[in-house]
Amino acid sequence: MPDDTLGTVSGVLADIDDTLTTNGRLTAQSYSAMERLKDAGLLFIPVTGRPAGWCDHIARMWPVDGVVGENGAFYFRYDGHQLIKRFAGSPSERNINRERLRVLGEDILSNVDGSAYASDNLYREADLAIDFCEDVKPLDTESIDRIVEMFTAAGATAKVSSIHVNGWFGIYDKLTMTQIMLRECFNIDISHERTRFLFVGDSPNDSPMFAYFPLSVGVANVQNWGDRLSDLPAYVTKGRSGEGFAEIVDRLLEVRSKNDR
Repeated sequence: MPDDTLGTVSGVLADIDDTLTTNGRLTAQSYSAMERLKDAGLLFIPVTGRPAGWCDHIARMWPVDGVVGENGAFYFRYDGHQLIKRFAGSPSERNINRERLRVLGEDILSNVDGSAYASDNLYREADLAIDFCEDVKPLDTESIDRIVEMFTAAGATAKVSSIHVNGWFGIYDKLTMTQIMLRECFNIDISHERTRFLFVGDSPNDSPMFAYFPLSVGVANVQNWGDRLSDLPAYVTKGRSGEGFAEIVDRLLEVRSKNDR
């Protein structure tokens, strides 16, 4: 990635699992990289498939400007006084869809051996997560594809992350809610400013972001997914997971420091 390209960046968006985290842990190296982004005055927003319960904590406690969660079901932003919550669907729509997902989830678990509800399902507002390797013995590709097929056959959207298959009813994804958040919270029309934002991710559910942002970066483990990615990142780090995230942050801040001098 050329220095003159990085020198125009004013904000960073990043997936969490296996992008900020390494082997399921948020390392000091990765957390420090987030803090350094904030100290440098850059906008930083995690964009994740993780649940509302986690995102409440992330928005309040992490060095972030907000968080997009459940693959675009909402954004949360803590303004220093209160937690602002913005959902793609109304409360009644979410209630109806949760019941539909409950029935569908039981069907998936009874038809796909070894699958299980993700351990964070109790904290979700809008989607259903089926675990295929986080807390269960890793499932084979055919089983993962079967889970996706069952979601889509029921009329749901299904996205594969590095650990879960997430399914939901509604027309949204990581990109659509990121666009809404940037517009509503920061008065940024990302369609005109997308070259000023860097996106970092690692798995198939990041494909809409890889496709949209010219400055899209995959941490090295993105290569594990091969042809399952519908859109590829423009750049790939040498380091995996949190090490790769810290690598691109180091590079970005080094370029900014040179420009300031």
